[in-house]
Order: sequence, then C-alpha cells, then structure tokens
Amino acid sequence: MIEQAYVKGGTIVHVKGPVIIAEGMRGSKVREVVYVGEERLIGEIVRIEGDRAIIQVYEPTGGVRAGEPVERTGEPLSAELGPGLLGQVLDGLGRPLEVISERAGGPFIIRGIKSPTLPRDRRWHWLPEARPGDLVQSGDVLGSVKEGPINHKIMVPPRIGRARVLEVYPEGDYTVEEPIAVVEHVGGKEQLKMYHKWPVRNPRPFKEKLDPSELLITGQRVIDTFFPIVKGGTSAVPGGFGTGKTVALHQISKWADADVVVYVGCGERGNEMTDLLHTFPKLVDPKTGRPLLERSVLIANTSNMPVPAREASIFIGITYAEYYRDMGLHVVLTADSTSRWAEALRELSSRLEEIPSEKGFPAYLPDFVASFYERAGRVRVSGNRDEIGSVAVIGAVSPSGGDLNEPVTQHTMRYVGAFWALDKDLAFKRHFPSINWLRSFSKYALGLRNWWINTTGHEMIDYRERAMSLLQSASSLEEVARVVGEAALSDENRLVLLSAELIKEGFLVQSAYHEVDTYCSPKKQALLLRTLLEFYDRAKPLIEAGVPMSKVAEMRSLGLLRRLKFVPEDEFEAAVKEALSQLEAEISSLLAEVR
Repeated sequence: MIEQAYVKGGTIVHVKGPVIIAEGMRGSKVREVVYVGEERLIGEIVRIEGDRAIIQVYEPTGGVRAGEPVERTGEPLSAELGPGLLGQVLDGLGRPLEVISERAGGPFIIRGIKSPTLPRDRRWHWLPEARPGDLVQSGDVLGSVKEGPINHKIMVPPRIGRARVLEVYPEGDYTVEEPIAVVEHVGGKEQLKMYHKWPVRNPRPFKEKLDPSELLITGQRVIDTFFPIVKGGTSAVPGGFGTGKTVALHQISKWADADVVVYVGCGERGNEMTDLLHTFPKLVDPKTGRPLLERSVLIANTSNMPVPAREASIFIGITYAEYYRDMGLHVVLTADSTSRWAEALRELSSRLEEIPSEKGFPAYLPDFVASFYERAGRVRVSGNRDEIGSVAVIGAVSPSGGDLNEPVTQHTMRYVGAFWALDKDLAFKRHFPSINWLRSFSKYALGLRNWWINTTGHEMIDYRERAMSLLQSASSLEEVARVVGEAALSDENRLVLLSAELIKEGFLVQSAYHEVDTYCSPKKQALLLRTLLEFYDRAKPLIEAGVPMSKVAEMRSLGLLRRLKFVPEDEFEAAVKEALSQLEAEISSLLAEVR
C-alpha cells in the first residue's frame, strides 16, 4: 500500500465507528481509496448517495470529527507487486509491520502512518532477458532478479497490453523505483519499473484455466490419501477451539509441494498471532534447509485491529498469491480464519443499516465467500510463455461452538473442493490431525487415480475405498457396541473394529512433532496403507477357521504394524517385509492350533 496522489474531496458530516459519511464527494467511485480527517486515515468508499459517500475506514476513528476533510485518490485499493514481498510480515493493508514499528518508536501502530510495501532502498541484481525491438504483451518476461530461493520474474504489467520494447537497461543493481525498461504501447511511451500495482479485488488475468489433475502433496496422510487437495484446488478447515487448525495449517505451509506460501492471519487473537510470528520464522524449509519465511509472505491482522482491515487482508493475500502464480510458480494460500472475515462483513453491514440475512450476516455473504475461493486455480499464465502456475486456497473456519451448520461453514462448503472437518472429540482423544473421516470430503480424490498409479505404482484409490469402507462399518458397529457391549458382537465384527483401529492408529494419527512421522511421502503412504489392509485380509480366514478373536488381538505383529509409520523411508520396505513375515508366521501357528 503506497500513498496516492490527492484529488479534490469533501467534508465529513457523520461518524459512526469505522463508517464515515462525507458530503461534497460528487464524481467519486465505489471502492475508491480516500484519506479521512486531519490525520489522513486510509478508507474506502463502499456506497454513494448523491454527493454523499459512505466510507469504511481501515484505522481507528476515535476523535475524528465532522467538518474534517476527506481527500480522494481516484484509485481503488491496490497491492504493490514486485521483489521484496517474500520474508515480510505485513498488516492487513500490506504495510510492513517492522518498518511501522521503527517509525512509530514502539509496538503500537500510530494512526495515519503510511509505508510502502516494498523496500525502496534495497537494490536487486537485474538480469535482462528482453531486447530492444521485441514485441511483448502482458505477462511476458522482461528479466529477473534473485529473491531468496525464487527466480523473481519481472513481467509486463497486465494493464500494458501489447507493446514494443524500446530500451532495456543493462545488467546491474537497481531499486524498485528505478526504471529497467522503456516500452511503447497504445498509451504512448512508458518507463517500467520492477514493481507495479494491481487492484486487490480484481482477479489477475491468465491465458487458460486447467483441470485439477496433480496432487498438492502435504505429507499428511489423512489429507493426501483420504481427502486430497490438488494444485490450484480449494479446501476449508472448520473446527472449534483446540481442534488443531493452526498446527494443521503450519504443517501444510511447511511441507506442501509449493514454491511460495502466503499466510493470512485474519482477525485471529493477538496472542495466537504473536505465537505464529515467533514460531513461523523458526520453521526450516525442508527443500532448502533455510528458514521457511524466505519463501513466505505473512499477513498479520489481529482481532484488536480495525474490523474493515480484515476484509482487505484476505484480498491483499490472494493478490500476492496470483502474482507469484503468474511467474509459473505453485502457491499455497492459507487464511486463518474466514469466519473472522465474515464477522467483519456482518458488523459493517449492520452499521450501513443493511437488511440482515441468516444469523445477522449480510445477504451477499455467499458472493463474498465465492469471490475469494474462486480466485484459486491451476492456469496457463499470460504472455508468450507455455508455463503453468497455480494457487491453492485453504481457509480455516471457526464456527461458533463448533457448529458446522452455521452460515459461514455452509456457504464455504458450496465453493470448496475439499472439506476437512476437525472434530473436538478426536482432539480430546489426542487423535491429530483431528479430521473426522465421516464428515469430511474431497471432490478431487477419484480424479487422482492415474496420478497415484504413475507416481507410486499403487492403486491408491482402491486402497482408500477399502479403508473408508472399514472405517464406516466400524463406526456403525461402535454404536451397537455402546448399547450391547463389544463382547456381544461376533468375532467377524470385532475383527472389523480391530482393523479399523489399526488404520486409525497406524495411518490416520500423525505426529507433527515427530522427526520421521511429521512428513510421509506418497510412496510411503501407499505401501503403509496397503500393508495395514493386508492384516484384515490375512486375519479374516483365521476367524472363519474358528480361531478366537482374543488370540488374533494378541498377535505381536500388530505392534510392528502400528509402529511402521515411525520407520524412516530408506528403511521402510525392509520393515514392512519383516512385519508381514512375522504376521504370516503367527497366522500359520494359530491355524495349526485349530487343526
């Protein structure tokens, strides 16, 4: 966010919380950025009535009085896009918190303070690729700079359209404010810099949207195998307090098969956000061995910050993600949480005296939710490049009281391809990730059959269906067992319960803090699940032969099977063979006893 030029404005006539009414605003536009009051607080016009404008202000309005001026900028809320984004911690408007802290002389943000998103004094080593005389269009690469582990491509901005390159500056060190090329287009000659601005509520253009066909590997077994998300896919993570949303998002951010991570803390409690800002920079990128923050952008918008900034933070984050997608990179955006964003819409809607819908939320809540999730996707990028980039969006939802039937969760379900319902009962049992396999879903699972076969050589979708069948059968049997007791069940049914428990403990439960178990590759996932299913296949003939279920449950090989997930990958196949060998020996011994 950078300060805009002044355009003739109006005068404040009414103040009600973050909503300001100003008159003398004829000629202004909805979504135009304005500066409010003597301190020039950042605001945005949300409605126009004659020459009056209703403005939502992104900063505290205490002390603002009627009669103070309102300055127009003539431009919508926009994000600065260029080298220098990665590694930063920004507020909901894209202002760097570290710079603001230095300018404010302390940890509290002073009202009206403004700072550009990208550092103006840092120099980047420019490597030109385009040449004078080249015909280029939006999305074409002019050159690049090195930004952490990323080869940051400097592209022709989308607003340029088609142009001819007149001059390209030589290789060297430049700031983002210095020109690096001169082009001529319909609007005339123009100097291009390393950065440009883009309205955050407008999706960035691309050439073609592609079908989702590639798994976004997270290394979390319950997600990758049972409820997968693809590159360019969408997912919601609803769950009440203590169900592990934050840890799940940390794990995905750390291990996801993505080039760039954008983390949006939208309206979360200050202590949780502080904990994130302390722990996230310490996370080690498994790809490079360097801090994960070097390929991440963090947006911190806590619950005690002005409510309107929550809405802006979501769109700022998705705009950053689309920008890196346009370089042909794969991006993961995690938003925690979209419920706080929806609550901000509800509060602003009530101050604007709009007619409320269900639970007090505005009637346009579904449209806002859709406008966020629908900007995800796997695309063929703009320009004369045959490159593919993607943005996967994962939004945490914090339903009041853990009620998944409330409006935000229900509307979110309509627009996402995967739904990971966190369960407080599983969390209380220390079953993490606490994703309930009966309430969750993924629309991407069946479409990944060929991906699993080509990547691992296993029919993973068949394994998944068999495991889900066992888990669903076990759930029904557990209901019966609560009434009549497990001892009253047949041995066949007790074997189903035992096999389902083995899948839960040996596959679904995964420790984020265990050196080996924190990440599980697709190949290991496939072999592990197949091995656990083999226990049921080999134990079933024992029950049919008359072996008591009590003896089956006492087999020592069960312990080996439960501990397979903790075996390092380079030793895993040998451990599987050993476990199956012992299982076969014990089965042969039990069959010999009954014969």
